Parts: sequence; structure tokens; C-alpha cells
Amino acid sequence: MVTQLVGTDLGATARESITRPRPWAWLGRSRWVTAGLIIFAAFVFLAIFGSTLAPYNPSALGPAVLQPPSAAHLLGTTQTGQDVLSQLLVSTGPTLEIGFLAGVVATALSVVVGVSAGYYTRSGGELLSLLANIFLVIPGLPILIVLTSYVPQASDWEIALVLAFVGWAWGARVLRAQTIALRQQDFVQAAKAAGESNLRIIFCEILPNEIAIVATSFVYTVVGAISFYVALAFLGIANINTWNWGTMLYYAESNQAITSGAWWWYIPPGVAVALILLALVMLNFGIDEFINPRLRAAGISRRELRAASRQQGITPVLANRRNAPPPVTGGGTITPVRRAK
Repeated sequence: MVTQLVGTDLGATARESITRPRPWAWLGRSRWVTAGLIIFAAFVFLAIFGSTLAPYNPSALGPAVLQPPSAAHLLGTTQTGQDVLSQLLVSTGPTLEIGFLAGVVATALSVVVGVSAGYYTRSGGELLSLLANIFLVIPGLPILIVLTSYVPQASDWEIALVLAFVGWAWGARVLRAQTIALRQQDFVQAAKAAGESNLRIIFCEILPNEIAIVATSFVYTVVGAISFYVALAFLGIANINTWNWGTMLYYAESNQAITSGAWWWYIPPGVAVALILLALVMLNFGIDEFINPRLRAAGISRRELRAASRQQGITPVLANRRNAPPPVTGGGTITPVRRAK
């Protein structure tokens, strides 16, 4: 069933309540977005206060070796008596910090290269497009392994730059295609005819219409950066002296936690990686729905339709979107229609 309003007497108030983006109403309407935001906020809280909330020093050795979860150690201990919960809490901050630093840098590169390559049609734009294509076909993980092998004790900024170095090309390619389409629009041609500068046209006319793509590129770049960072640490290529979720998995695998049956050692960091990536993907769906009017209109719930209808005295119907009846021309009532099974 597809919920659809059919009629002509909806009124300005009801139409605005359906089409106008209201952040809090949009947030409460989508359960997936709400769940993603809650999970993401929880991880941000742990990233900020994880070191304070950790009950033990994550590197401190203890007599309780490979102990399962208990009241003293809620997530058990490692083969050297280290508290797994403390390691998990302390590891949250560096993992998210690297991911978001890489996302910011890669998104900035994507915007600069992609929009410039799409707007400028001469040799400069073609060279930028060629550069993006080259980075697009370079395999990410192998080049990361090569680059990080030269800086094994790299700082967070250096690791973030390496991750951004291999993660900006996809966003730039998409932004270039969108910019080429927008460049032919009437409002851009009118700005050119009015004598506006190229920079003003790019930042004031074209870029605001690409916010959804920029936001999506940023979210997926963060997803890729976190995944690659955890993978590098798990392989022992990144700096394993800094606690992160990949480091926890590295030590668990190196000390044969799976064969020892110490599931509490490797499952928590694996679940943490899966949850933060899931939260970011769900937030990305919400960004698309909030910014895109078509997705926002398609996602209107039955409750909102009934509320908007009661204000104008009309009745929402269930109609086939492709075979919907023609609008009623007389009066403010409509006929319920149901899709044939």
C-alpha cells in the first residue's frame, strides 16, 4: 500500500506541513535515523569521556588472566590480566578521531577537485578529472599498507592524511558529474550573464545545491576511514602502541583468543566497529531523506497525513501511485481507493 493524498483543496497549511523540512519532526518520523543518531551519540559520548569512565588502566597487568565477564571485570580480561572494558572505552576516542579527521580532509579535497573539474571545461578541468580517475582505480588497502609502512609511529594527523589521500576520489567524481549538470541550469547562466565571478557562482549557486552529495560523501568517507584504520591496526601495520579497536583485535588474534575460547576479548571491538558503521549508514539515509524533497514526500507517515488532513477537513486515501484516480474537481472530499492485489 502507498499512502497518497488525492484532491485539490489541501490548503497552504497542510501542504507546508508535508513538504517543509522540519528537523525534529523528520527525526522522530524515521525510526532508523533515530536509532542511528542514538547509537552515534553514544559513541561520541564514549569517545569524549571513555578515558574517564574506564575502571582500570587499559595497559595495566593483573593477576586475573583470561577471566570471563564478571562483576570485577564486566567484559573479562586478556591473557595478561588487562581489563577488556577499559581497553574498549579508551580505544573509542582515537578510532573516531582518525575517522572524522580523514573524512573532513577527504571531503574538502573532493569538493575542491570535483567542483572545479566540473565547472571549468578547459584543460584544467580535464587534468583534475584525470587525477580523480587515477586515484579512483588505485586499490585503497594496498596503497595504505605501503604508505603506513614508512611511518609506523605516525601521529593521528599523519594517519588521517594517509587515509584521506586514498579516500577522496569517489566523492570528487560524483561532484564533478553533478556540477556538469548544474552548470547548464538557467540560474547559473543568469549569474554568468550578470557578471558574477566564478568563485561566487561555485560557492553561492552550485555548491548549495550539492549539500546532499557532500554530506553523503563525508559520511561514507568516515565509514571507509574507520574500516581501513581498524584493518591496518589489526594487521599490525599501524602504530599498535596506541589503543584503538584494531589494536584490540590485533592482540586478540596474536594471542590466539579464538582458539582459547576467549570470546569476550575479540567480540566487543568487533561489535563496536559494526555498530558505529551501521549508525553512520542510517544517518546517511536520514540526510538523503531530509534534504531531498522527493524522498521526504515519499516518506510521509500515515499519522502525519491524517493530522494534515484533519486540519483541512479532508480524508487521506490509499491509492496506487501509478494508477491513481484523477483529482477531484468539485468539493473538498475524496474517495478511498485501494490497490488491487
